[in-house]
Amino acid sequence: MNLATSDIIVFLLYFGIVASYGYWIYQKRKSKEHDSKAFFLAEGSLTWWAIGASLIASNISAEQFIGMSGNGYFVGIAVAAYEWIAAVALIIIAIWFMPVYLKNKIYTMPQFLKTRYNESVSVIMAVFWLFLYVFVNLTSILFLGSVAISGLVGPQYFHLILIILAAFAIVITLGGMKVIGYTDVIQVIVLIIGGLVTVFIALDKVSGGNGVWSGFAKILQAAPDHFHLILSKPDAASTQEYINKYLMLPGILMYAAGQWIANLNYWGCNQYITQRALGADLPTARKGLVFAAFLKILMPIIVMLPGIAAFVLVQQGDIAPLAKQDDAYASVLGFLPEGLKGLSVAALTAAIVASLAGKANSISTIFTLDIYKKYISKQADEKKLVLTGRVVVLVSMLIAIFFTWEDLLGIGGEGGFTFIQKYTGFISPGVFAMFLLGLFWKRTTGAAAVAGLLIGFGLSVFFNEFAPQVLGNETLLYTAFPNGKGGFEIPFLIAMGLAFLFAVLVMVVISLAGPKDNPKAFALDKQMFKISPSLMALITVVLMLIAALYIKFW
Repeated sequence: MNLATSDIIVFLLYFGIVASYGYWIYQKRKSKEHDSKAFFLAEGSLTWWAIGASLIASNISAEQFIGMSGNGYFVGIAVAAYEWIAAVALIIIAIWFMPVYLKNKIYTMPQFLKTRYNESVSVIMAVFWLFLYVFVNLTSILFLGSVAISGLVGPQYFHLILIILAAFAIVITLGGMKVIGYTDVIQVIVLIIGGLVTVFIALDKVSGGNGVWSGFAKILQAAPDHFHLILSKPDAASTQEYINKYLMLPGILMYAAGQWIANLNYWGCNQYITQRALGADLPTARKGLVFAAFLKILMPIIVMLPGIAAFVLVQQGDIAPLAKQDDAYASVLGFLPEGLKGLSVAALTAAIVASLAGKANSISTIFTLDIYKKYISKQADEKKLVLTGRVVVLVSMLIAIFFTWEDLLGIGGEGGFTFIQKYTGFISPGVFAMFLLGLFWKRTTGAAAVAGLLIGFGLSVFFNEFAPQVLGNETLLYTAFPNGKGGFEIPFLIAMGLAFLFAVLVMVVISLAGPKDNPKAFALDKQMFKISPSLMALITVVLMLIAALYIKFW
């Protein structure tokens, strides 16, 4: 796809608006240039709509536009579970998690672990998160984003685009959390408008120029198997292709296991996400989270539907068969007219840059506040902390560029979205068990937390990589399916649920051997969890919309 002059103008206009607005926000907070809380947490000045928009902008990136669109092409609407269950998870976080965090003045996740458990748990997890954010999240976002945009403008520009994306993200990140939060509002607007334009053009193309609704009706008719949220369990007659779909999204069982763990851990125990709300008061934080939940309902339209449209366009002969599923989104963009191509590239860039900036800021926050200030330079003043945070942003991005340059981690070998979900899922069960029991069960001990983390990680690796060979393909706990590569696999969302279950059991047993009254436990009362009638009305609307979608596409 070649970009015309009008496309380049549209893209540069987007770049100029974001940069100018970011600089204006930066100038407004320049009086707090060396205030670490201002730099890392926006000194609590983000409004509810800025928090909600920033949550979505930081979450939606190349992994969704490219990876989830690719999954939409391959599996269909079932992949929307990641977005719609996320909306419910955001409501749960708003009602039950956020009051505990804010009442106890928690600003980072390692700080939570130190306050609730002990120094050892905090340090272990700070290092864990830094490695995860740098080597899984930051690198994969940068790689998938560079692949996506270079696929539109020419693969020979891959490395140039990689550097531009990293540089753009660095510029925004160095301005601090407030600049990130408010520029994310523009990023989300561009993301939604550009994404919807792509969907409308794709559906119009499917219908042969007869309009969007005709196109949607046609993909429902042409690809009925792509419109089931719940996949049935494979049987002896199932094809390998269907088994591969089930391994990715294992039907109703994933709702009893990994889907909830992945979402609640991501939205409630993740510095990258919770940081947006931790600097605000409780009503503002809650409104922001519920606003993000509402936006989440819309996201599959933008990031999944183009993939299903691409599937139908391939069937119709309008698109050549794709080499790999992650090419689905780029194949659809080729139909956009001049000017709109620039808008769609801007939308994709907005998603990538916002995610890179948010991730880099979280890496910087954890390293500076939870490692540097505590163990390297305890006497560091505010100016030095902010300077250290900026250096960490630069270093982490350079590491990501190094590992992305020749795809040293092999991200391109798997579907991008699945790569991130699977490898993040190795750590999610233990971490979520540690947070859940730490927040709501007073007897949970530090020793139990460490044991739960290690058991969760160890069993995630075991169930994902070794269980079928050791325990067999059919047990009371799981069914392993042929993976088409000569072996058998347990669906990774099921493996995640099993690891979580055993991590919780181990934590409960160890904690029961400890004191009944844990002095480090958080004080909870029913008043903390009360919500206003207006917020309850918004929550009800979100839940009713999700229920309607599941009833329609079950």
